[in-house]
Amino acid sequence: MDDSAVFLDAARILLEREGLPVVGVASTSSTAVDEVERLRPDVVLVDIMLGSESGFELARSLVDRAAGPAPAVVIFISTHTEADFGELIAESPVAGFVPKSKLSADAILRLLPDNAQSAG
Repeated sequence: MDDSAVFLDAARILLEREGLPVVGVASTSSTAVDEVERLRPDVVLVDIMLGSESGFELARSLVDRAAGPAPAVVIFISTHTEADFGELIAESPVAGFVPKSKLSADAILRLLPDNAQSAG
């Protein structure tokens, strides 16, 4: 979820080129919630800074709404550094943080629970 259409397109192309399927994108929180409920993705990327909306609120909403045995893993992305939001990220229900400049399939996969042991 990102409020920049240019970034959404670039991220989709990058991740799919690296073998990570992208099943949907959203540019508003309400669309993101609807798409997550409809598509049931394994991972949801959420930009911390969403213009007038809060990525932190969206992440909490997505995790709280998740139904079924395994809710989607939510990962924050941002142009800011993790240190800029460290405490807020630590207090949130997300699996981790990836700077937009380092976004890759590997960076995402390293944050997934099944890969915790191999992330070493």
